[in-house]
Amino acid sequence: MRTVLTSAMAIALLIIAGCDSAKSPDTVAKDVAAAEQKAAAEVANSEKSAEKDLNKAADKVDDTLVNFNNAAAKDAYNLAVAKADGDRKVAMANCLALGGDAQKTCRDQAEADYGAAKANAKAAALSLKQ
Repeated sequence: MRTVLTSAMAIALLIIAGCDSAKSPDTVAKDVAAAEQKAAAEVANSEKSAEKDLNKAADKVDDTLVNFNNAAAKDAYNLAVAKADGDRKVAMANCLALGGDAQKTCRDQAEADYGAAKANAKAAALSLKQ
């Protein structure tokens, strides 16, 4: 029994010692090449993933910028129309000081100026919209 136990321990020591033995240069070169290839593939996959993520983020930024510019164009239009409306009200009030045909001509001019201001505001807003 002792012989069997001693033999088993000797075999186990030889197996363990064999695990730490150096591999042949060809085997090492193949292992290194395989590891380098695997590392290169992992890097390439990570770069593709990062590029995809960055493109998605850039698209979101672009969409946000477009929305911002469109909101700014709409607000500029609303501001210009409000100013034109105020100018028209002042002009109409000034027209009340006139009488007859002069008053009608004054009102027509105020309305024409208002229409032109709205058209200019709309054209400016459309040129800013994306």
